[in-house]
Amino acid sequence: MTKTFLITGVSSGFGRALGEAAIADGHTVVGTVRKESDKAEFEKLDKNAHAKMLDVMDTAKIAPTVADIENNIGAIDVLVNNAGYGHEGILEESSMEDLRRQFEVNVFGAVAMIQAVLPYMRKRRAGRILNITSEGGIITFPGVSFYHGSKFALEGISESLGKEVEKLGIHVTAIEPGGFRTDWAGRSLVRAPRSIPDYDEIFEPLRKRRMEGSGRQVGDPKKAAQAMLKLVTSDNPPAHLLLGSDAVRLVDEKMKALQADLDAWKSVSLSTDVS
Repeated sequence: MTKTFLITGVSSGFGRALGEAAIADGHTVVGTVRKESDKAEFEKLDKNAHAKMLDVMDTAKIAPTVADIENNIGAIDVLVNNAGYGHEGILEESSMEDLRRQFEVNVFGAVAMIQAVLPYMRKRRAGRILNITSEGGIITFPGVSFYHGSKFALEGISESLGKEVEKLGIHVTAIEPGGFRTDWAGRSLVRAPRSIPDYDEIFEPLRKRRMEGSGRQVGDPKKAAQAMLKLVTSDNPPAHLLLGSDAVRLVDEKMKALQADLDAWKSVSLSTDVS
């Protein structure tokens, strides 16, 4: 059964890979872009490829764009919140404006998209929402605390939202990729300038490794797209879906570490109840 997808940030990365895969399967795809050249390029793909000029930071334009799609292209069956970027920088060296912009794009934009599509999905008692978070919404590395904060926030929103709408025929899944061969570590990564030598030892090797590994990550975006297409046709999709062997390994390590802390400090945790 063909569906209509609305994918934010369809000009590159996961958004482009999923858009192309969905079109190849006969679905209709509406993708948001920020450049006219990207709009023209995407719409050249197929008669079922539509592009809308939209920056998710401009939240006032989101609801009218969604209404236009519903009225003139088709009912939105699948929303994919893919638009986003990474802020790399030591917390002490990064500004509050850096933090606000990271959340404006990665969190507030995604929530505004969800709020715009939910009335239509709720009325139809059907819909799928995929929020592209990251393994970085579960595990952390030094030097990307603002990015992790935004993805942890989107993880929590996704999980809670899923519980709110599950009886309304709407399924929500947080997609948690590991390292994939997208432009995340290139064009989609903003690097804060360095200023405090005390952090050099912990941070510089990680920054160097990230830069050198760009384009050589283990994950294949085309295979991720196929996994997401499989998910949207599932009758019982998961609340969380890890993508990539590195994500599975790192999250497994995190879960074991959390369990170890829980066990080691359980007596202290239990001691705080009213006697």
